[in-house]
This record gives sequence, structure tokens and C-alpha cells, in this order.
Amino acid sequence: MADSTVKIDDTTRNRLKALAAAAGMSMKDYLARVAEEKEHEQQLDTATAAFRRVIGAPGILDRFDADFGAMPPATAHDTRRAA
Repeated sequence: MADSTVKIDDTTRNRLKALAAAAGMSMKDYLARVAEEKEHEQQLDTATAAFRRVIGAPGILDRFDADFGAMPPATAHDTRRAA
């Protein structure tokens, strides 16, 4: 695989170099990891949007409950609260 040169300003280069060093990586490896993480974020965003469309469809939650059973009611000893 061929390497490429990318022109960036000194401030950005220094920031990337510092981040790579803090991660114990070369800048090349660090940028490869960042690209992979960004691709993963995009995939998760796509999946989340699809999930929201599906569960937002009229009657889908009722159909799910009919096929698989509804969530059990909270028990008296369930004391979980939002922080």
C-alpha cells in the first residue's frame, strides 16, 4: 500500500502528533485508528436512524408485544432511579 502526503497546518499537525504520542502510536497508525473509529461512528448513526424509523412505525411496538410479550411490570423492590 502506498503512503500519501497530506498538507495540514502546523497547529493541527502538532495536535495530532501529541495525541498520537499520548496513545503510544505513530501518527500514521493513530490516523488510521481515527479513520476506523469515524467509520464505525457513521455505521452506528445509520443503524440508530434505521432503528428509530422502525420503532416509530405505527403499531410496531404493539405487534412486538403481541409476538414476544410485553416488558414485565416493575416490582415493588425495584428502586432504580435516574441520577
